[in-house]
Amino acid sequence: MPMKNPPHPGRSIKDACLAPLSLTVTDGAKILGVARHTLSRVINGQAGISPDMAIRLEKAFGATADSWLRLQAAYDLAQARRHENQIDVKRYALV
Repeated sequence: MPMKNPPHPGRSIKDACLAPLSLTVTDGAKILGVARHTLSRVINGQAGISPDMAIRLEKAFGATADSWLRLQAAYDLAQARRHENQIDVKRYALV
C-alpha cells in the first residue's frame, strides 16, 4: 500500500547515504560528480531525483536506480493527489 504522504526522496539520500558515512553535502557531490548546489537542492526537496542522478546514486551507494526513481514517483504522485480535486476531468466513455 502506498504511503499517503511520503517524504521527499532527497531526505533518504541524506539519511541513508551521507549521514551513516559522516559525509557532507560537499563530499557527496564530489562522489556523485555533481555540483554541490545540485545535490543540496535534491536533499532539501527543491529538486527531484532525475534518472541521471538515480544512476549516480546507484553507482556510488548501491541502492538501485529503479528504487530511487520509485521513491521520486511516489513522492510526485502524492504531491499531485493533494490537489486532484482541482483537476476537472471526466471519465471518457465511448458512445
